[in-house]
Amino acid sequence: MRKLNGKVALVTGAAKGIGAGIARRLASEGAQVVVNYASSAGGAQAVVADIERAGGSAIAVRADVRHKADVDALVGAAIARFGRLDIVVNNAGIYAFARIEDTTEALYRQQFDLNVLGPLLVAGAAAPFLGEGASIINISSFVTRILPVESAIYSGTKGALDAITGVLSRELGPRGIRVNAVNPGLIETEGTHANGVMGSDFQAWNEQQTPLGRIGQVTDIASIVAFLASTDAGWMTGECVIASGGMR
Repeated sequence: MRKLNGKVALVTGAAKGIGAGIARRLASEGAQVVVNYASSAGGAQAVVADIERAGGSAIAVRADVRHKADVDALVGAAIARFGRLDIVVNNAGIYAFARIEDTTEALYRQQFDLNVLGPLLVAGAAAPFLGEGASIINISSFVTRILPVESAIYSGTKGALDAITGVLSRELGPRGIRVNAVNPGLIETEGTHANGVMGSDFQAWNEQQTPLGRIGQVTDIASIVAFLASTDAGWMTGECVIASGGMR
């Protein structure tokens, strides 16, 4: 039996990469899925098509999660189409590394608005529709554990997201809503290919430092999210699950 039958999931930033993999995996477990995107309509529609070909149900909804009006419309679209909301995955995010001497207001706002404000707005808009057994899952990063140089802003955003996860687990726990985070290590995605990570010395260094001897795949993270969204994780809340192949 599929673990998420009858559930409705909203995944932000789901047109590609980790978000797309999460959307497909949740659908494969029986959830109806709202595939959010900000700019890549084609990518989002491709994810929806994949889900529908596999016998699932999904819709693509454009929203910039940095803006409350967009977020309210996004959640409204989920309720209008599927009539309920059970799972929220805050995946939309951005990263950019820079030396502290090169820190700018623009870099700060670009990353904090999407990586921190976005999840806050989405959780706030979704909360009134979430009931007993619902789950919010924030996609954080293992940078909060390894603290790489030149990542002060990005690591700051993910540290904030880890703290928000804990706070919301306490705030929403009395309503039976669980809130957890997944902190991935380096994952192979379209982004890591486009940025020249794949095949680089940085990839080799990561593999050398990782006990399991490889970087992660989107399916590695999607599987953990599916577990956290299910009743199998019904006694877990406020956790930040490091998914890095053992790298610390």
